[in-house]
Amino acid sequence: MTYDIMFLRVLPGRTFDETLEEINSAYDPDADLRPMTVTGDERGVWDRLVQRISREVGPVTTEEYPYSLTLWRDGPAGHLQLDYSGDSAYIEIPYRYPGQQALPIMAEAYRIARMVEEKSGLEGYDYEVDQPVRTGDVDAAAARLGGVARWAQENLT
Repeated sequence: MTYDIMFLRVLPGRTFDETLEEINSAYDPDADLRPMTVTGDERGVWDRLVQRISREVGPVTTEEYPYSLTLWRDGPAGHLQLDYSGDSAYIEIPYRYPGQQALPIMAEAYRIARMVEEKSGLEGYDYEVDQPVRTGDVDAAAARLGGVARWAQENLT
């Protein structure tokens, strides 16, 4: 289980939730997953995003899979993963940062999230604390991550 931040290309005249609802309504759980098909422009976005994150945040590792382009950031703040498929993206942060330990990784996640929005044109939303990335409160997100992580460590280990 991870703390997730979601990015979508919001449909014209629609909200983030309406776009997500439309995408989900078309989902067929019995259908085979279709491999990602990123355009040349989308691949260029990914390349520029990876370069910017590496330059401004720190070293990353990347890999291409059939369903996403993936970036891992393992740094002093902690670990996060970014998956990108052109028309959507996700940041995942493991629930291993209790209390105040959550603030550095969440600050880094939101910094990267805002880069994703800027470079890709996707809109980000953090459903964990019900806020858009662009105007979101990093402290509120860190409190949520830190609280769940603390609960998990106290009750599940």
